[in-house]
Amino acid sequence: MKEKIVNNTIVLIFCITSVVILFLKFLSPLIAPALSAMLFVTIFGPLLKFFQERYHVRRRVGSIILLILAGGSISLLLWVLISWLVGSLPGFLGNLGDIEEKIYELIDRITGAVGRLIGMDTEFLKGSVSDMVKEAFEGLRTRMMPQMFVQSLQFFKNIAKIGMFLITFVISVVLLAKDYDDLMNRLLDREDCRIFLEVICGIIRYIATYIKAQLVIMTLLSLLCASVLGIAGIEYGVLWGILAGLLDALPFVGTGVVLVPIAVVQFFAGKFGRMVVCLILYVACLFLRELLEPKLIGKRVGVNPIFVLISLYAGIRLFGAWGIIKGPLGFVIIYQTIFSIRGQNKNNSLYN
Repeated sequence: MKEKIVNNTIVLIFCITSVVILFLKFLSPLIAPALSAMLFVTIFGPLLKFFQERYHVRRRVGSIILLILAGGSISLLLWVLISWLVGSLPGFLGNLGDIEEKIYELIDRITGAVGRLIGMDTEFLKGSVSDMVKEAFEGLRTRMMPQMFVQSLQFFKNIAKIGMFLITFVISVVLLAKDYDDLMNRLLDREDCRIFLEVICGIIRYIATYIKAQLVIMTLLSLLCASVLGIAGIEYGVLWGILAGLLDALPFVGTGVVLVPIAVVQFFAGKFGRMVVCLILYVACLFLRELLEPKLIGKRVGVNPIFVLISLYAGIRLFGAWGIIKGPLGFVIIYQTIFSIRGQNKNNSLYN
């Protein structure tokens, strides 16, 4: 039965794909801290070994030092960004405060033109539409406080989940750092674990490639957004551009979370040229990412970019926003598993 599955390409792909989808959908969220810790120790294992041999630093101590350095760097970056955002927020909100007034002015112009066109009393039309808008704003204000309370509870739940993840991750890293070589040697001694190790190595290679590709794309988009927004004369344009480029690498957000609100503010401020610049820049960023990501990831992993693009689409359909990561990752697992199984099958047939 096993030989039939291995020799039938379609059946093999179907079986492996089904297992990988089930793993990514249901199991990976439960063991994500342990998997992340294993990848962390695998990637930084040579560095920990170097510190141990050169400076006689125990691996557990070395892993703690690496975690502190990584956590400190990320915290410093977040602190700088949040400090800048908080400092810029009053001016930004001051501009947003005029939006309701601008909406009423826009309604007056549109309803006046429509009323004259259809021969209807413009004052009656203006009053009707304005009343509808006022009711909408009042309804928004009355629902805002309960909604804010619900969102606050959800926010604290998410913070608790992140805290549990980080605690489990740190403990797993410290525990694995000491016994990692032992564990790997035991797996290497078992012939049936060779495929597992090959898949792990393929995943690590993909993650390293993915991170490098995201850094390249993030840098290019930051430079593009900062340059265009700065030249367009938008207030804090360079900083907003850098923030847009940084946020584009995150799975739940992108350049649109910065560029679209800026475009809306420019529209209500009557600066339509700047609004068009922001929207064109947003479309250009989307196009640039879709163009570069498959090529940067596909070429370095050794996979055709079209398959990476398909895996991105499939991942988003299956896993939502996290599919941006899980889609290509699942494809790499499937590809590496099939390659390893077929390689092992050929080797066995040579010996038999």
